[in-house]
Amino acid sequence: MPEPESRVTLIGRPGCHLCDEARAVIDRVTAELGVSWEERSIDDDAELRAKYAEQIPVTLVDGRRHDFWRVDEARLRSALM
Repeated sequence: MPEPESRVTLIGRPGCHLCDEARAVIDRVTAELGVSWEERSIDDDAELRAKYAEQIPVTLVDGRRHDFWRVDEARLRSALM
């Protein structure tokens, strides 16, 4: 997988309530810190689906797995500072 341009990547899928919760935390923290983020769906990428299907949502920071299932706001903020 190529390095993302955004510092934070949320890997999830539509209709996932944990993804909705993760999205809210990521949006709040990245907005506060002025950091870019992107979202990718396992429904659109067979490689992501094979790798992460049982762990979504997965949060990557600088291309590395940071969290899965839940996003800890303080831990994410720390990783981005």
